Amino acid sequence: QVQLVESGGGLVQAGGSLRLSCAASGRSFNTMGWFRQGPGKEREFVAISSSIGSPRYADSVKGRFTISRDSAKNTVYLQMNSLKPEDTAVYYCAADQRLFLTTTQAMGSMDYWGKGTLVTVSS
Repeated sequence: QVQLVESGGGLVQAGGSLRLSCAASGRSFNTMGWFRQGPGKEREFVAISSSIGSPRYADSVKGRFTISRDSAKNTVYLQMNSLKPEDTAVYYCAADQRLFLTTTQAMGSMDYWGKGTLVTVSS
């Protein structure tokens, strides 16, 4: 059975950093990514890492967030620096077997999703 378990969320002051982890079990994946849903907002793309190509980021997090993967541990990370109050959201990990997805495809059709971890950034 496939499971994605996120961890690392919490409360941080603006300007601070957090590192989210997502451990996958049950199988390995070619594409893993992070999405978030802020209070009263729709879910949005944050970052994605595929077997083909370079990682991609939402414009709102470029230069501040870094996605990385440890294939041996079947884990994807999201290093978040210079956090802003508008980064407050539930962050979801997602995974897919396809070698490459556009961000639009990823938003609509990742195979597996975690339950999310809450990140709260105080001003």
